[in-house]
Amino acid sequence: MSMEQLSSQQRVSDMKRIFIVFVAAALLVGCDYTVPLVEDTGLPIDSAFVGTWQRIDDKRPNMRLLVLPMSEQEYLVMFTANADNALFARALLWHGEDTTLAQLDWLGTGRGKLPEDDRTFQYAAYKLDEDTLTIRLLNPRVVPRDITSSDGLA
Repeated sequence: MSMEQLSSQQRVSDMKRIFIVFVAAALLVGCDYTVPLVEDTGLPIDSAFVGTWQRIDDKRPNMRLLVLPMSEQEYLVMFTANADNALFARALLWHGEDTTLAQLDWLGTGRGKLPEDDRTFQYAAYKLDEDTLTIRLLNPRVVPRDITSSDGLA
């Protein structure tokens, strides 16, 4: 798994102002998997993750991750929220034996571009510690991309 870390600066009105140390290339290069871990989930969303998460880094461009509730069990994710060509995903939570992952199903871009193939899924472990969000993407070099079933992926 690769690791991205998000840390906070301060809250400004209703928006969470967050420093994001984020390896954006992992999200922008392409999605990894063709199969979902879960089609529908009984896991409710956690409102602590809802809001705008922002990376401020002198060496990297300012990026924002927007997480909104889409239903009681789904998030709408926008990355980077400050870009015209932002990527949009539907996120569900999946719980395995000893881990919970966010399943991201990338839907398209802010310019209306749809995914070019059926590799629309990515999976992320996450941890929220006060105002610091740490995200670890499932690494396709460790879990092969050619898995064809949800059970095999799990």
